[in-house]
Amino acid sequence: MTGPERGFLLLCSHLGDPERKVLTTAQFRKLSQLVSSAQPVEKDRELTAKDLKALGLREEMALRIVKLLEEEERLDRYLSRAAREDCHVITLFSPHYPRILEDRLGLDAPALLWCKGDPALLAGDCIGLVGSRELEPANASFAHQAGIQAAMQSITLVSGNARGADRAAQEGCLNAGGRVISVVADGLNRHSRRENLLYLSEDSFDLEFSAQRALSRNRLIHSLGFATLVAQSSLKHGGTWDGSVKNLRFGWSPLFCYEDGSESIRMLCQMGAESVDAEALKNLRNLRPTPSLF
Repeated sequence: MTGPERGFLLLCSHLGDPERKVLTTAQFRKLSQLVSSAQPVEKDRELTAKDLKALGLREEMALRIVKLLEEEERLDRYLSRAAREDCHVITLFSPHYPRILEDRLGLDAPALLWCKGDPALLAGDCIGLVGSRELEPANASFAHQAGIQAAMQSITLVSGNARGADRAAQEGCLNAGGRVISVVADGLNRHSRRENLLYLSEDSFDLEFSAQRALSRNRLIHSLGFATLVAQSSLKHGGTWDGSVKNLRFGWSPLFCYEDGSESIRMLCQMGAESVDAEALKNLRNLRPTPSLF
């Protein structure tokens, strides 16, 4: 691991402690700009709070940054634990970092991603799939067939490993010989390595599940693919609804909803999503938004 990557982890990773007061991606980029425009610190000398204050940072932020950078031993212990769990990290400096996240999310792109599996899966064509945990039979079939068709068309499926639509699609894809990226809301250390499956987690490899993490990871599922499929959604509540509405608001990816006659899908389509049937899954790369007439 390079020096810049270590510094990045010290400043931006919770290192398994959600109470660790790390920098946001935006704060880190501002710091990088200030440091790159300043005179370099003398060789073999540590950066001090005085150096940072000279760049225009407030004393509280300068002291916070220095404290974070001092935790080298903590970082080494964390990296050693990660290696024992077969987990590794991708930072903004890493060649495997998916630049599509920067393009679509800007400063809200994750500063780093923890992985279990082959990060090369991030390089190919991807399509996202989201959906409810409790599925109607037709919606479950749609999710499962979406996974199978992704495999048959050499497209990597991106989902969230939740019960219901996520797992129906993932298992369909993997059983058909396809590739899956699963963005989880719990610890990577809870999951066993599996062929053609890449587990991703924001920030840390061992944080426990939380509703906030589940909602936050939705933007990654919606942003990693050339399109996102919605197998089923509750109306105005739940992670699928929340992520889909935010996708439509911020334009992370074109959104296509399985037409099941529900009020929730009708409302998503009124907001800008498009409805599709199971037949549309036979050529996933043809899923493109209908051009506006106005």
